[in-house]
Amino acid sequence: MSVDNEYFNILRALYDKSLILESINDFDPVLYFYFLDSLSHLDFTLCQLSFNFQSPRNLMNMQYLRWRLDEEKTGDRPLFPAFITWLKKTDPERFQRLPLLWQEIYDSDSPACYRSFRIVLDPNSYQPIPARFFLVSIGEFFDKEFLKTLYTDGSLGKLFGEYRTLRAD
Repeated sequence: MSVDNEYFNILRALYDKSLILESINDFDPVLYFYFLDSLSHLDFTLCQLSFNFQSPRNLMNMQYLRWRLDEEKTGDRPLFPAFITWLKKTDPERFQRLPLLWQEIYDSDSPACYRSFRIVLDPNSYQPIPARFFLVSIGEFFDKEFLKTLYTDGSLGKLFGEYRTLRAD
């Protein structure tokens, strides 16, 4: 792996981020799961682009993400993808303020998906995801204003609570 690898430098930028000033215990549990899940997918994809596929770092990522598949099905977590679609329809402006990765992966109109835990924006393309996409995504997930919305009493936390109540009726 070359130190000049642009994906490795972005991975380093991800690892330099911190949530030390946040009270993550007060985040909405479902939103926190998907926040951490998105970071894991970013990490996994960047590691695949930065390191050999069978490096210890990639093998560790695969172990976490295998567990994650079962965790995604617990509690209110299955509501999240439909919540993103609902938000797009009911509040397009708020949808546009979501992190780009969530817009791409969880919008039912988008072809983007996770494949083998790797982020795939266009399943028909064999081109690597532009490095800029990762920089933008990392910046969005660690934006102070976005992090405030993840709290149970934050704007996205309240919207998810509203959506959860609508689904229960």
